[in-house]
Amino acid sequence: MRLTTNMARVGRLAGVGAVALALSACSMGSLFGGGSPSAQLQNASASQAEIAQASTSALPAIATECPPIKVREGGEAYAKYTGSSSIPKNLNFQAVIEKQSRNCVVSNGKITVRMGVVGRLLLGPAGAVSSVNVPLRFAVERDGVALFSEKYDIPVTVVPPNQSEEFVKVVENVEIPYVGGEQITIWVGFDPRA
Repeated sequence: MRLTTNMARVGRLAGVGAVALALSACSMGSLFGGGSPSAQLQNASASQAEIAQASTSALPAIATECPPIKVREGGEAYAKYTGSSSIPKNLNFQAVIEKQSRNCVVSNGKITVRMGVVGRLLLGPAGAVSSVNVPLRFAVERDGVALFSEKYDIPVTVVPPNQSEEFVKVVENVEIPYVGGEQITIWVGFDPRA
């Protein structure tokens, strides 16, 4: 009895497999040379006029390799103290970078970069401030040479009873001439230097 049940199952599975194989063979006919001649692939080249028309109406292509954005070592946090920085209770506030992002568009031999950060300002034990300007620098380097560097003083207001506040900074339309093969890096970090 048990052997008959197992044989019936095997028979059903074999039947399902045969139907699936038959259906797949029907759909692959034109792939392997069957089907109508108009469905087969042919070698073709666009004319110069067709290429020019397509390039003027096409949207700019997104860069396949948008340069990475990194937080510069030592620039991930910015803190102010009311006294000695070796005493934690003297911390007035601290700002940190929580996220960084960028996107790129390639057009006319240039990479146009849009870059931004999300950060947070946190009041410390000695935090009596309600408004602070945090100094944030964005830079773009190609093979170790700066192509763009700009410092922004971002105003952040902490409204009591809150002890922290988020801030966002986005820099748009930074154009980088693109040759190909270069090592391009986008840097961001706090820069308290004057």
